[in-house]
Amino acid sequence: MSASALSTLTAALLMVTGASAPQPVSVSARVETPAVYDDEAGGNADADDPAVWVDPRDPGRSLVIATLKEAGLDVYGLDGKRLQHIAAPAAPGEDAAPGRFNNVDVVYGFELGGRKTDLALVSDRGRDRIRAYAIDPAAVAAGRPPLKDVTVTDAAPVFSASEAEVDDQRTAYGLAAFSDDDHAYAVVSRRSETRVRLLRLEDRGGRVGYRTEDTLDLPASFTLPNGSGWTPCADPGDRAQVEGMAVDQEEHVLYAAQEDVGLWRVDLDDEEFGRPKLIDRVREYGTPWTYDAEEEECVIDSANDPGFGGEHLGADAEGATIYHAADGKGYLLASSQGDNTFAVYERQGQGAYLGSFAVTDSAATDGVQHSDGAAVVNVPLGRSFPKGLLVTHDGEAAPADGDREGTNFKFTRWDAVAGAFPQPLTVDTKSFDPRDTD
Repeated sequence: MSASALSTLTAALLMVTGASAPQPVSVSARVETPAVYDDEAGGNADADDPAVWVDPRDPGRSLVIATLKEAGLDVYGLDGKRLQHIAAPAAPGEDAAPGRFNNVDVVYGFELGGRKTDLALVSDRGRDRIRAYAIDPAAVAAGRPPLKDVTVTDAAPVFSASEAEVDDQRTAYGLAAFSDDDHAYAVVSRRSETRVRLLRLEDRGGRVGYRTEDTLDLPASFTLPNGSGWTPCADPGDRAQVEGMAVDQEEHVLYAAQEDVGLWRVDLDDEEFGRPKLIDRVREYGTPWTYDAEEEECVIDSANDPGFGGEHLGADAEGATIYHAADGKGYLLASSQGDNTFAVYERQGQGAYLGSFAVTDSAATDGVQHSDGAAVVNVPLGRSFPKGLLVTHDGEAAPADGDREGTNFKFTRWDAVAGAFPQPLTVDTKSFDPRDTD
């Protein structure tokens, strides 16, 4: 279902039930990247998911690495200017699908060819692979393109049993990366399915490969408190997929946003998934729906909502990211795509909901709508972001270029987000170093 349709349906649902929507606080972005366009003239670029790489020598030279789906990958400086563009792989045959980069994350200090190497990992939805790009700090300092493809040439599909199955496009979708001692991992979700897979990265002759460590199937249907069964809204033949994910590096916990269901917490222990726990539901959870074949979308029957949904997330639940602070404190942030807000939960304890915020228009940038991916870091990143940075995807960049709908990324100071709340959120720039994986 489209994000705009879901936003309208969410508002209608609230009017019918009489529930009061939490009032989000407003913040404004400081920087935005150039708009990209999903048409032939724009190279079929559709912004989706960002990651932040922290420069070890000069944090002010840190990078934002972001996916553009069919158009591949862009690399930006903290001023929002494009530093490098990487095309997605071409189709391997006439009838095969080309590469399509969906999500991206960063791991630090992976042992590759005998050297500690920072990697940007990308889920290639088009070819059902994980692509790995080495990040060169010396190239950043010299103003050269900093990313280089170091994926093994014989990388196997993540989920598909054959290349023919790859072209069915039930492929690698969401991605979150993390390190544990001397090893690095990627958690990858499967498009149109509830499956999530844990991969371990391997150095294969100075290039990056991977192998499966564990697989988890989240529920595809649910028993509601009244005893009735409910299956989340999806296109025919599809199941409620996961895209937005984040791993708490210190606590070894995966947070996974199942788009039409809610947020899951899954412990990661000894390279295995623990028992998943649903910690929050989207508002539409449990609401009956039908499929409109002519419009090719779900129609939610909000008049018959049984009232089992949550209060903080409007479907789709999307980009998840972790803000680390001392003593297990900090926050889980999740994109509530249906109402253009971001929900904030306590990182510790039971994950209590603390409030929501929206990135709204300012003199410098427009606001954020229908956001897919987000990434937050707590450490100082130079003069522009001295107390941390939040990067968010904007699914409706403005002003529009005629009939062309643009997308881009917004950079917001973390202290601006923290200070917008009536009880300010924590700003902690010293207690967590994303490069410290021990």
